[in-house]
Amino acid sequence: MPRLSIPTLRRQELALVVITMFWGGTFPVIHYTLTLCGPFFFVGCRFVMAALALGLCFRKTLREATPHDVFAGIVIGVVAFLGYFLQTYGLQTVSSSRSAFLTALYVPLVPIMQWLFLRRPPTFMHWIGAACAFAGLLLMAGPGNMDGAFGRGETATLCSAVVFAGEIIAIGFFAGRVQLQCVTFTQLLTAGLLSLLLMPVAGEAVPVAALGQSLATAFGLGMATALIQLTMNWAQRSVSPTRATLIYASEPVWGGFFGRLTGDRLPLPALLGAACIVAGVLISEWKRKKQ
Repeated sequence: MPRLSIPTLRRQELALVVITMFWGGTFPVIHYTLTLCGPFFFVGCRFVMAALALGLCFRKTLREATPHDVFAGIVIGVVAFLGYFLQTYGLQTVSSSRSAFLTALYVPLVPIMQWLFLRRPPTFMHWIGAACAFAGLLLMAGPGNMDGAFGRGETATLCSAVVFAGEIIAIGFFAGRVQLQCVTFTQLLTAGLLSLLLMPVAGEAVPVAALGQSLATAFGLGMATALIQLTMNWAQRSVSPTRATLIYASEPVWGGFFGRLTGDRLPLPALLGAACIVAGVLISEWKRKKQ
């Protein structure tokens, strides 16, 4: 008779868990840094520094980049930048908790987009896991964020969720068919340069008073970004976009954990939400086997 196998994580999935933990741990640092400089300056410096670090490490490999590698990196980089831009624009008029709720909509979007664009329908357990993770994200964001007016900020944030889902799909589409280091370098450089070029358009000035501290923080987080993006591109060669999304959904769990170390306290619904997200990741890996 059929039975359920015990869920296990492969090394690629474990790598995504680790980089998601690092990802969540950067939020307290980012929150502090944004009190010193504007978001476009910070994001631009962070991504450009990450690209330069990869360029130094893989300079020989980058010489072998093909036009297809560069094209893939530019596509992913533009999509990543657009997601950050829309989310940042929305945060000007939307609270961080409401933004978190709207951005979380990328979780149920990825399985649908994977089905439409990659012709890879998720399994039944993937759907259940995605629903469980999405419910957990709603609990962490707070049910009150589903109410209220829906203005330009909310619209921009909702669009960013679609774009972030598209980024995960784009990585899954190009993964395995391009040179890993070349694509990662190009996407980081593209996103960083676009962010810096947008500074005059957004009316954002260079933070002269806190320039040294801002650059130092951007450098540290840039090194983390290089590692995170390189790992994402490598792991998604064998991890489906839906599965990767469920792992990425644990980012606010780690963010809450590290936030607690700095003095934040999560309410009970948020703790239940964190448990739902972890359960969603595990549920998605349950498979029926025959004895």
